[in-house]
Amino acid sequence: MSMTPKHPTLPAPSTVMVWEEFVQVTGVDPERLQELLALGWIEARGNTARRHLFRDADIYRVRKLERICCDFELPVLGGTIIVDLLERIDALEQAVRSLKHFED
Repeated sequence: MSMTPKHPTLPAPSTVMVWEEFVQVTGVDPERLQELLALGWIEARGNTARRHLFRDADIYRVRKLERICCDFELPVLGGTIIVDLLERIDALEQAVRSLKHFED
């Protein structure tokens, strides 16, 4: 008989959430969320009767978009362009940092 304590395995946390949960977590207006989907700026899995499934990673993007649009009084399209550019800048900065490690 083993004296090792048994630890039940927990299910892996989900990386997707339904429409209602996403709206609640992000604070985004459902009409704006529909607009973002129509623009193709965020993508949802499953498309049956508002049973869209959103990725956790989109929470940060949508919150950033909302902040930028509110702070600068921008339309959604302008805000999405800015968020996309900020993400590109971040990716380029990460690439430069990784290249600098090769110099050392």
